[in-house]
Formats: sequence, structure tokens, C-alpha cells
Amino acid sequence: METPAAHGREWIVEAHGCDPAALADPLRGQALFARMIAELALHPVAEPLWHKFPGPGGITGLCLLAESHLACHTFPEHGSLCLNLFCCTPRAEWDYEGRLRDLFGAERVEVRVLERPYAALVPAP
Repeated sequence: METPAAHGREWIVEAHGCDPAALADPLRGQALFARMIAELALHPVAEPLWHKFPGPGGITGLCLLAESHLACHTFPEHGSLCLNLFCCTPRAEWDYEGRLRDLFGAERVEVRVLERPYAALVPAP
């Protein structure tokens, strides 16, 4: 008899119809990460890193977590945001749609959840 292996879970989130000014604002990205870290009980191993692209360009953020990683990329010219969270331990569901609507004015949010097995199958003891 074989049992499923331990696995991680990855959330891939895309938000569209966002406010371009909000997408270009590093403080909005920082607020998003702060809320996610607090509300999902994540454990950063260092402060998040942020890069602001020149002019009306977007932002890119990355936070290394004890659980894995959190990343965000914004595209003001397209009104969109891409967010990725990978955790190797269980996490509660989070209201991505509500939070991204509040912080970035998102009109549409798509969330895909991927189960990431560490091994296909593990023999039962």
C-alpha cells in the first residue's frame, strides 16, 4: 500500500482592472506583503526586497519565507498584478479578491492553487 507524499501548496494569483497609480506605488506592495505575512502567519527570514521600475513602471517584490517564498509583480500599463505564494506547510485560505480590490482596485481576480508533491508516492510503513 502506498500513501501520498507530503506536499506544499502554491497560490498563483492574477488581478486585472487595477488602478495603475496603485500598481506603481511601492507602499501598496509593502502593505500587501505586511497583511499577508500577518494574516497568514508567515515567517519572513529577512525583510522583503522591492524594486521600483522607472517612471510609471511597476514594482517587483520578493520575500524569502521559512515556508518558502512570496513574490509580486505589477504592470501599471496593463492594469494587472501577479502574485505567487508557495508554502511547504498548511495555510488557511485567504481573501485574495477582497484584499486586492481594497489595495489595488482590482476588478477581477483569478486564483489558482497547485498542490506540489515532494515525491509522487511514498511506500506506507
